[in-house]
Amino acid sequence: MSRPLTRAVLNSSTRGLARRSGLTSGLAALSRQPGSTFPLPTTVTHTALLRPNPHGLPGAIRPITFSVTPLPPPRKFNGRKPIARRTLYQILGTGGVLMLVYYVAHLEPAPISGRRRFMAVSPAEVEAMAKQSYEEIMDQYGDRILPANHNYTRFVKRVATRIIRASGMDVLGAGPTMDWEFYVIDAPEMNAFVLPGGKVFVFTGILPVARDEDGLATILGHEIAHQLAGHHAEKMSYAKFLTIFQFLLQFFIDPNLVGLNRIALELGIMLPNSRKCESEADYIGLQLMAQACYDPTKSIGLWERMSQSESRLHGKGFEYLQTHPSSQGRIDNLKKWLPEAEQKREDSNCNEEATFLTRMFPNYSPRW
Repeated sequence: MSRPLTRAVLNSSTRGLARRSGLTSGLAALSRQPGSTFPLPTTVTHTALLRPNPHGLPGAIRPITFSVTPLPPPRKFNGRKPIARRTLYQILGTGGVLMLVYYVAHLEPAPISGRRRFMAVSPAEVEAMAKQSYEEIMDQYGDRILPANHNYTRFVKRVATRIIRASGMDVLGAGPTMDWEFYVIDAPEMNAFVLPGGKVFVFTGILPVARDEDGLATILGHEIAHQLAGHHAEKMSYAKFLTIFQFLLQFFIDPNLVGLNRIALELGIMLPNSRKCESEADYIGLQLMAQACYDPTKSIGLWERMSQSESRLHGKGFEYLQTHPSSQGRIDNLKKWLPEAEQKREDSNCNEEATFLTRMFPNYSPRW
């Protein structure tokens, strides 16, 4: 079987003879042809005519044995010829500058907090994602959604409506994508979320933890803050940007490092960004519930109860590997933000509203 040859290695005893016979030039010429093959076995016997000796005697025919060591063909990268180092650096440098320009050009401030974040998806992309998520939820829980006139559903709608109005997002909708809908799912999960476009989902399993309107306002204020700040679009934007970055690493560097790159990007960018969004939603949600005339101090008790419930169910995990901050970290942040939230509540003339409600409904205090 033919074997590729890139360099011939001669025995020391025959190197001089080969040089005098002219064979080294032929082998060198063959070795300069990438991809050429040597159709002989590893040990090659060649008969050469030696030059006349210094004493004037005629040359003699003597067999000379050459040991030829075939070497593997030049390494190719992913089926392609290797890129010159200088060209690679030029490509990576140009690509890096273009990605940096693209990233900076798509930075914008988040509402209320003013944090600069990367946004590079269209409303149509977010709407398509929300539609798909909605269909999946309805397929899984559609038969467990409580009717609109159920006490739980009316309770959730009442609290959510006040927070939405405080946020400036009209409950009647700000365009076709903001058609607010309220669903309560009869399931034990301690969960609640708002899909882009205004679909609010609350699981009955979280209502005992919420206990009352202030507790539920803490939960819904946080979830509606995600919608107000556009965190869904932000996470999609980062995922899109990192997908392009991973492709460039795979194409130009080494495809075998894709798994390691994905882990590094997840731990170094995606998870920290997710926790940052959650903390921002805590801050915005606290301001929203205060502006909607709910008691922001009750948010501390809500997260204490949430922490106890999570510890019983899941135990304590390493926060750096989580998408959400720890409950204790959230409590510490809320305590720092409380003075600002209480001032916002005072500026909203909530005391007059509370006095009116107490006079009209002296015994009303729903608990779950």
